[in-house]
Amino acid sequence: MTYEMTVAGLKRRLPLCPISDTLMIGAFVIFGDVELTCACARELLKIAPEFDYMVAPEAKAIPLVHEMARQSGRNDYFLVRKAPKLYMDGVFEAVDRSITTKGEQKLYMDGADAKRIKGRRILILDDVISTGGSLAAVESLVNQAGGEVVGRMAILAEGAAARREDILFLEKLPLFNAEGAPLSD
Repeated sequence: MTYEMTVAGLKRRLPLCPISDTLMIGAFVIFGDVELTCACARELLKIAPEFDYMVAPEAKAIPLVHEMARQSGRNDYFLVRKAPKLYMDGVFEAVDRSITTKGEQKLYMDGADAKRIKGRRILILDDVISTGGSLAAVESLVNQAGGEVVGRMAILAEGAAARREDILFLEKLPLFNAEGAPLSD
């Protein structure tokens, strides 16, 4: 089963993936889709508030944040990681509870990145916002670093996230029942 939608002027078919016996989600993955990544970055930049740096969680948002940095002429952006890396120093963490990840996951920020974020206007990016768990974890890390969150953006807002007034997004993505029919919020 698939769900066809138009995002940034481009049609894509999303495979539907069960997350329970009664609920499915549309799998939106920009990895390997350069045309879609570039188009989404362009459209998000049109509605982005003024910012100094962008921060995104690893991993599916990486192509998006990279392309938005490239298109906006910025030379850098920051990632929060799913595991601390050997090169990271002064690492701190936040807990992420996401619909696409079973159980609890931790996200980590490098202390060197935190020093650069302190006192700066930060735009948080993700590919899809659903429950808001990843977004909350990234925002917690930005706050711990002393950054000022000026915007929360995603390509898609899934399910009830589309009703949130604190996020900017390009399109709504419904949740689906076990038969593949879109659910109304």
